[in-house]
Amino acid sequence: MRFLLYPISLIYRFNCLIINLLYRWGFFKPKKSPLPVISIGNISFGGSEKTPLAKHILSALLKTSYKPALVSRGYRGKWERSGGMLSNGQSISGTWRESGDEPFMIARSIPEAGIFIGKDRLSGCRKAQESGFDIVVLDDAFQYHPLEKDINIVMYDPKEKIMLREPRSSIGRSHALLIKKNGDKQIKTSLKKKIPQIQFYSYSVVNKGLYNIFNKQLLPSAELNNKTVLSFSGIARPERFKKALKKIGVNPVKFLKFRDHHPYPPKSIKKIKKNYLSFQADIIITTEKDMVKLAGIKEIEPLPLYFLKIDLKIEKAFYTWLWSRLT
Repeated sequence: MRFLLYPISLIYRFNCLIINLLYRWGFFKPKKSPLPVISIGNISFGGSEKTPLAKHILSALLKTSYKPALVSRGYRGKWERSGGMLSNGQSISGTWRESGDEPFMIARSIPEAGIFIGKDRLSGCRKAQESGFDIVVLDDAFQYHPLEKDINIVMYDPKEKIMLREPRSSIGRSHALLIKKNGDKQIKTSLKKKIPQIQFYSYSVVNKGLYNIFNKQLLPSAELNNKTVLSFSGIARPERFKKALKKIGVNPVKFLKFRDHHPYPPKSIKKIKKNYLSFQADIIITTEKDMVKLAGIKEIEPLPLYFLKIDLKIEKAFYTWLWSRLT
């Protein structure tokens, strides 16, 4: 399937190349935000841990004198075109349907951060300033050229060679590259030679355990022994979720795949319940991103539903560099 999508990737890369050249040659100019901007992005299609990194950076900024806000497009949310404020740093004033699933997940995890939604990121930055915030984190913004970025961070998995938004040479536009540890070391060495002007750091994904969707209690690992598990997800890279489950010793009897940002209408809930009964599953496991859309659905509450919580382990030198850039 991935090879069938390769031609689409080539078209996307070509479009990005044209846009990059138009900005480089001065036909278009990015606008300056009233607040410092930290941009997080990648050169592949989805699934490269951008959202966990945004959470990490927001949490780190909150431990300093900064008052940070996330500005996100809010992909497939109702506010994507019109814009909106999901959180003022004190309370959440919308649902995942308005904001999109990923911003809503961040708002619930980090309630002290402001969350502003909309395609127009400059407008989001201005609203963040008006609301009293003093620094902005942009989620998935490496290909977003209309706004100037003070710090441009790219996450990169060297194993990804097919589904790329841009060629690897585009990484040179960034200030820092976070490379997934399980990647090819030769590619890392090669990139350092080609683009020595940027900083290189490493990160890895850490599984934090299974949590009940409704009461957020951690499921003891011993509870998984000899249990029949049903699994499902609506994310860009379901195969990565499946590998993560295997790392904690879970081999689902059935793995249901829904499209990325799936809203889980009644038809989908019926499908999950049907498979749960058919396979006589003891436990159902999904992702944290899917969890935010399922927690309010009464029809699914009787089910033993858990989500796999993940985190990032980031090289300490990365934050030393980030603070030096900010000062």
